[in-house]
Amino acid sequence: MAYELKGKKVLIITSNTGVEKPELLEPLVQLRGWGAKVTHAAIKQEPVQTFINDTKPDEQIPCDGFIGEMSEKDFDVLVIPGGTVNGDKIRVDPTAQACVKAFVAAGKPVAAVCHGPWLFVNAEVIKGKTLTSYFSVKLDLLNAGAAQWLDQAVVRCTANGWTLITSRNPNDLSQFSEAIAQELVGKPA
Repeated sequence: MAYELKGKKVLIITSNTGVEKPELLEPLVQLRGWGAKVTHAAIKQEPVQTFINDTKPDEQIPCDGFIGEMSEKDFDVLVIPGGTVNGDKIRVDPTAQACVKAFVAAGKPVAAVCHGPWLFVNAEVIKGKTLTSYFSVKLDLLNAGAAQWLDQAVVRCTANGWTLITSRNPNDLSQFSEAIAQELVGKPA
C-alpha cells in the first residue's frame, strides 16, 4: 500500500555500531519513498557501522546529526532500529534516553524493532505498555513494568497517553513501516 507522508518528519536514532542494517535502511527508505522527511541521528556525529544478523559487518551509513541536537518539537515520530550491540549501546546513552522521554512527554508516537525496545527499559517509559520485541528482550521489558509482551509482527499500544509501535525482527519490517505510516496519516490499523 502507498501512503502520502509529504510534510511528515521522522527521526531515527541509533548508536554508531551494531545496527542491524535492514532495520535501519528499510524503514528509512520506505518512509522517504512515501514522502516523509527522515533524519537519522546517532550517539556521535560519525558514520554508523551496520551489521547483518548481528555478526557480519556491512556498510557504514552516514548519519545526519547527533541525537543530543535533535528536538521532539521538530518531528512527528521517533523510530529506533535494533541490532544487539546497537540496542545495548543506545539504552545506556543519556542523550538517547532523553530523546525518548521527550517524545513520550509530548505524546508523540515512538516505534522500535528487535532490540530497539531495550532503550525503553533505561528511559523508564515502558510501564503499562503492551509490546513486542526480539524474543530475548521479553523478560527485560516485563521486569521493567511492561503490561504484556505479544509474539506478533506489529503491536500498537496507546496506553499512558502515547502511542508505541513495536516489531520483533527484520522479517516484520514491511508491516512495521506500514504501521508507522498509518500512524502518521492518522489511520492506525
